[in-house]
Amino acid sequence: MKDMTTGKPLRLIISFALPLLLGNLLQQFYNVADAAIVGRFLGADALAAVGATTSVQFLILGFCTGTCSGFCIPMAQKFGAKDYSSLRKLFYHSILLVIAGAFIFTVSCALLTPQILRILSTPDNIRNDTYAYILVIFLGIPFTLLYNLCAGVLRAVGDSKTPFMFLAFSTIANIFLDLFCIAVLGWGCAGAAIATIASQAACGIGCAWFIYKKFQFLHFSKEERQFRPDLCRTLVVMGFPMGIQFSITAIGSMFMQSANNGLGSIYVSAFTVGSRIKMFAMCPIDAIAAAAATFCGQNYGAGRSDRIRTGYRIGAITGGVYGAFIGAVIIFFGRTSCLLFLKPTDTAILNAASQLLRMEGYWFWILGLLNVNRITVQGLGFSGRAMVSGAIEMAARTGVSLFLVPRYGFWAICIADQTAWILADCYIIPMCIHVLKKIDRQLGQVNARPSIRHAKKVSVGATA
Repeated sequence: MKDMTTGKPLRLIISFALPLLLGNLLQQFYNVADAAIVGRFLGADALAAVGATTSVQFLILGFCTGTCSGFCIPMAQKFGAKDYSSLRKLFYHSILLVIAGAFIFTVSCALLTPQILRILSTPDNIRNDTYAYILVIFLGIPFTLLYNLCAGVLRAVGDSKTPFMFLAFSTIANIFLDLFCIAVLGWGCAGAAIATIASQAACGIGCAWFIYKKFQFLHFSKEERQFRPDLCRTLVVMGFPMGIQFSITAIGSMFMQSANNGLGSIYVSAFTVGSRIKMFAMCPIDAIAAAAATFCGQNYGAGRSDRIRTGYRIGAITGGVYGAFIGAVIIFFGRTSCLLFLKPTDTAILNAASQLLRMEGYWFWILGLLNVNRITVQGLGFSGRAMVSGAIEMAARTGVSLFLVPRYGFWAICIADQTAWILADCYIIPMCIHVLKKIDRQLGQVNARPSIRHAKKVSVGATA
């Protein structure tokens, strides 16, 4: 548990971000391990099958992750305000919403899997493997929700280390299960998905157990378990826009993936490899943004506008500098990193994947600014405004996919992400500055009221 309303902001943000960074890297290592083992043991077509539904996974699982993160925003604010009873009530109602969501999403996605593959224009030669892989992933949605809610609650109260520890264990388990299910049992692409879901289930259950055993102040009483529609509305207002923002962004990625899938299995494999490396490189950006947002959220609850601005500045500068650095690494070493997934003889796939990474590398600093500004706006409770930036990303990727890919092919795929990042930044950076000014005014008025009342008492006493 870490109170971020006192102490040096830079030290607090960095110490909070480091476990998040390691956790994000490990979470991406899930995907890297799946892709690397599948590519090496089952070949390029199987690798394409695993990657052919990346965007729809981002759509569904991103909504789950974003919603759980949104649920935890008011919890972080209540923790910063030391209102533990309200925090427990919000936690209880978030559990109810997650249980209902797990049932709805799991059943719906499993039934709609064939239609999803048709929408994505999945090539015939990889359709069966793709179906087996994504169906298992969908059946594991309850475990995805469990982990993200528990990890989000722990981070809301300042504990970013525990989710990392459980994630580290599950990542190691995932590698061994991948090898066992694919190389020993011969379960193919479905085996990779089973390994991922089994590992995530262990991770989620472990986090839930830890909260129950170690965080006594999160144990809700019988009175706090009384159902309150207003608390559900509060969580939905915070969580759903954040989940929708993830999903809106993913819809653009689905159009992009569908357009890319239509170019053939070589480009599907290249897109899969490039996306895995890109997501790995993004992990520090996401950790910095999440740490800055948690810092701002707790201090918003505590009424500290000065610390909110300091946290935002630290996050924005760090995100932009790291984005420039990792972009340079991707430009110069992108092709070499692709060899983690591919054999040197896969020349055509290597060329396409390295082209994708090189063209995106120049603009990673823009992505760093985008994520920090957007998640800060979300962390301060303005999820709807942050969602607009996701809509802009969706529109940009969709436009490139529909109008440029048919004419320019894979080159257009290579410029889709950075087009979306630039346009979204043009909206979210001014909006974040506007939100910070608005909060300054709000907190200034609140903090001024006791002083005004005190001044009146002094004045009356002097007159008497």
